[in-house]
Amino acid sequence: MRWQKGRRSQNLEDRRGRRPGRKVAGGGIGMLVMVVIAVLFGIDPRTILQVGGGLGSSSSTSTQTSDQNTELVDFVKVVLADTEDTWQDIFAQGNQTYREPILVLFSGSVQSACGHAQSAMGPFYCPGDQKLYIDLSFYQELKNKFGAPGDFAQAYVIAHEVGHHVQTLLGISAQVRKAQAQASQTEGNAIQVSMELQADCFSGVWANHAHRKRNLLEEGDIEEGMVAAAAIGDDTIQKRSQGYVVPESFTHGSAKQRQKWFSVGLKTGDIIQCDTFS
Repeated sequence: MRWQKGRRSQNLEDRRGRRPGRKVAGGGIGMLVMVVIAVLFGIDPRTILQVGGGLGSSSSTSTQTSDQNTELVDFVKVVLADTEDTWQDIFAQGNQTYREPILVLFSGSVQSACGHAQSAMGPFYCPGDQKLYIDLSFYQELKNKFGAPGDFAQAYVIAHEVGHHVQTLLGISAQVRKAQAQASQTEGNAIQVSMELQADCFSGVWANHAHRKRNLLEEGDIEEGMVAAAAIGDDTIQKRSQGYVVPESFTHGSAKQRQKWFSVGLKTGDIIQCDTFS
């Protein structure tokens, strides 16, 4: 990716090295055990977060003066800024205003409006405070455990979570939660899959606009994104963790589904084409 000359976003909150605030009920070791069980049974561990009452977020920030991840933080700022520029343009075309999210860097665990989260759960978006959360160690895991190295693979992760923010702003998230409340577990999972696939499609829309307007992508970047999408497919993860696949328990979509919808967004650059619910 040609990211070095890009604009740096100021919407970054650095909580690394800080202890999270008071935990919600079910936090700590109990929460971690629940997360492990959820992963083993193919359940999206993020759904555990949604049952916890949010305590809001702290407005204070901390900066680590001695930071080995300086370049990676710089990269994250550029990708976040590029998503801001892209979605500002897209929303403006529809006579709407894009409200930029905050990206929170944390280490180990973090408190959000959606509850207490561990790094093991991976990056996530909380609609309660409209913030993205990521422990930078996930990128090492993405490379070593999931076999998806490369800067565009890392950018895809951020763009996917920003896609969830777009869903919140468009009212899609609220509609999804309402539909899930009236659905069975299997039906609710299917609805969640559609939501995740749409976020993949939105990440592709971002990549399309970023490349057309700012020539961001280099040769091999798209392949990195496709590898990352496949590596975190439900079937891929279930095969690795339990040796077999349970499609009705999918919450994010199969490897092929995730690649397909990322590709749709990438090729069209049109959010209208990202209707994964129909």
